[in-house]
Amino acid sequence: MSTKLFWAIVGGFLLGVFARSFLPLGWTAVGFAALCAVAVLALSYIERSKQVTLLVIAAGLFWSSIGVARMQLAVHTGDAVLNAHVGQPVALEGVISGEPDARETSTLIHIAVRSITASSTIPARAGVLAILPAHALVKYGDQVKVSGTLRLPEAFDTGLGRQFSYPQYLAAQGIDYEIPLARIDVQGNAGNPLKAAAFSLKESYLAGERAVLPEPEAGLAGGITVGDKRSIGPELTTAFQRDSLIHMVVLSGYNITVVLNAIAWLLSYFPRTAQFGGSIGIVVFFILISGGASSAARSGLMALIAVFARATHRVYLGERALAAVAFAMVMWNPWTLAFDPSFQLSALATLGLILFTPIFFAWFSRVPERYGAREILASTCATQLMVLPLLLYQNGTLSLVSLPANLLALVPVPFAMLFSFIAALGGMAFGSLAAVLALPAYALLWYIIAVAQFLASLPFAAITIPAFSAWWMFAAYGALFIGRVMMKSRYPQAVEKNY
Repeated sequence: MSTKLFWAIVGGFLLGVFARSFLPLGWTAVGFAALCAVAVLALSYIERSKQVTLLVIAAGLFWSSIGVARMQLAVHTGDAVLNAHVGQPVALEGVISGEPDARETSTLIHIAVRSITASSTIPARAGVLAILPAHALVKYGDQVKVSGTLRLPEAFDTGLGRQFSYPQYLAAQGIDYEIPLARIDVQGNAGNPLKAAAFSLKESYLAGERAVLPEPEAGLAGGITVGDKRSIGPELTTAFQRDSLIHMVVLSGYNITVVLNAIAWLLSYFPRTAQFGGSIGIVVFFILISGGASSAARSGLMALIAVFARATHRVYLGERALAAVAFAMVMWNPWTLAFDPSFQLSALATLGLILFTPIFFAWFSRVPERYGAREILASTCATQLMVLPLLLYQNGTLSLVSLPANLLALVPVPFAMLFSFIAALGGMAFGSLAAVLALPAYALLWYIIAVAQFLASLPFAAITIPAFSAWWMFAAYGALFIGRVMMKSRYPQAVEKNY
């Protein structure tokens, strides 16, 4: 019964948040769902033969009302003072609350606004996205004064009839307004010391890689080791997207698992407390340097659960860990569920890994397991299958080379991460004099890039699917889960294998 209650709580809560994200449900709906939960709970004491089923239904209804209420509380109304100045030139004071997003033509910063200066200085509280010129000299924690025209974000067309809900996407990051072509004046620094230290160490690490590796190899090294996808440039980013390899340059579960396995090996002769503490420290560090990105947070939190299970000799069940982490992250920020593509793709890829990898692993029984080829093939098929409906709905890009690209590119990734780390340490300590240490990393990174560029250059590498209704996407996922249930009877041992 405890397992059924767990899934009723998680499922009910996520369903409530998702429904309120798109429907104008208010406190009346919250009260109605809670009242229905109480009625079903009372009925469970009358219908004793169906008590367990009714208790599960009551839990699902009650937590769906909690989900609606949580999203209702998170709905952004903005700041009254800033709302009165939308469309007008303003001067805002605040603190840069995240790592600046440096791009080819601009730098984007998230400012936690503290006041607005008009005829006088007036307190204000809101998140504002300021768009600065490229190579702006700003960093996390800077106290700044930003001036420009304040405006509300607007949805835009991404092509082939697809609309990107940009305001909701920014709302998931705590941003209600934006200032394009902003001017900035840095007045001091007041960031969190731990977070600032993590970003500073990340920048030193990336500088060490750039000292001993050329581009784009240095950019890829930063991507696969610390998730710095900004470095690889727009052309290589497009190639990785056409190959479905873009997951390599974010802090995904794969990257974190590689690092954790390396740490476990290095600390294998130390006391268990040292192993446990080292693993936790590494995971927290990766979450910090990502700026709390949802994909890194999801991967890191699941890794922490796995580390705890290993330390306490408990069974780690991937699907329950994913559900618990999703519940916690959505409870913290309910906008994440429906409006954060990074979280959606990360969670679905992990779910596919858990549900379908064992099935594909059994299917590919003739593929040799040497160098992890069979494992990579099975996990690639599982993750690509699970994210495909959402990817097609969001951008319509269908990669036809994702399978060979992942098979050819993922095998050397653990070694590329190791040698990139060694190269970065050498660059940090000795600058360009340590270039010889980077030769193994350069060879592996060059190979990965060559695979990505060659396959992406093929005329049939990817095709574009026209826009379609979200109902088709939901139908596709329904078919996937029905297929998985049917496979459970055919491959019972494979399906029960824990990944």
